[in-house]
Amino acid sequence: MQILTDYQGRQIRLTTERLAHILEHPEMATMEAAICTALQQPQVVRRSRTDSNVYLYYQHQAETMVGAKWLCVVVKLLPDDAFVITAYLTDKLKQGEPQWPKP
Repeated sequence: MQILTDYQGRQIRLTTERLAHILEHPEMATMEAAICTALQQPQVVRRSRTDSNVYLYYQHQAETMVGAKWLCVVVKLLPDDAFVITAYLTDKLKQGEPQWPKP
């Protein structure tokens, strides 16, 4: 298990099982370092519309196996725990309450 730090200094768990699940997708196989960077230096952070404890950290990746995409790292932030749920590449940011940059 890795303990990562986000842009606000919060510690976020990335379990070995979650990382393995993320990296088994061919387009994500080389994205482990980018996941850490997206948490530390996101370009956009939004709160999920369906779960107020879930945050979507986005960082644009100019070059991936499938071209230029947004990397989205999905994190569950609870009062006494924070952990990565998943990460994926996407063309479009999901709707949600803006958290960063501050509106």
